[in-house]
Amino acid sequence: MKTLFFCCAAALTAPLPAIAQTAAPTSQAAPLPAGPGYASIARQVLGSPLVIDGVIRSATRVKDAEATGLAPGRARFYVEIDVTALIRGTGAMATRVAYLVDVPLDARGRAPKLKKMRVVAFARSVPNAPDQVQLTGPDAQIPWTPELDSRVRGIVREVLAADAPEAVTGVGNAFHVPGSLPGEGETQIFLLTGSGQQISLQVLRRPNQQPRWSVSTGDFIDESAGAPPRDTLLWYRLACGLPSELPPTALEAGDPTSAQIAREDYQFVRKSLGPCN
Repeated sequence: MKTLFFCCAAALTAPLPAIAQTAAPTSQAAPLPAGPGYASIARQVLGSPLVIDGVIRSATRVKDAEATGLAPGRARFYVEIDVTALIRGTGAMATRVAYLVDVPLDARGRAPKLKKMRVVAFARSVPNAPDQVQLTGPDAQIPWTPELDSRVRGIVREVLAADAPEAVTGVGNAFHVPGSLPGEGETQIFLLTGSGQQISLQVLRRPNQQPRWSVSTGDFIDESAGAPPRDTLLWYRLACGLPSELPPTALEAGDPTSAQIAREDYQFVRKSLGPCN
């Protein structure tokens, strides 16, 4: 979505208390039966300084001719929502905010009824406009469901944790060390992150056994840590951040056989993680 400019003002009301800005404690998020999956929601949370739970108070359709950059099969609305909770954000927020949103039309070309709909909105603040926000993407307003609420709050807690894994930006170096027995060995793969946070992969091979891999997120390699559970932030960082192939520059010069095993172990890890979708 292109940058949205607001054409009218929403009513400014008293700010929300700070207590509404923390994700409510819940059990680990259950899988969504439908709608966006973990990776999609994680991407939204990571790219949105504000995550808002609210109910649409009013929705005014913008004429298509005035909706710059509107995609086919969509309609643009100027909506005001009553904020129920600020799931992610810092500082106070108005209890009613406004933004522009593009929504899909149905098969008959009709727009959905937005008024009174409870939604989760992924947004950023608008400078000098405390009663307005800007959505961070074309699908940054999602109808609220209990499952979505639980998942969003769980991801927010993961993202804000002190030990949250950072985005993987590449592979630093990788090598395979053969063991004393045929078919035995260990591959270590050291990943790059934006701030230098240590993330490494270990793949253990034992004779007549399936390879087993683990991930470490500190200075010390912990082979007992195991692989990250699916639909966790660490899983997302790996599944959505690892390059498709082990870069040749990451492999240490030496035995070509060991280098090939390192490549195979890297693909084993990627296959075990599954696709980022």
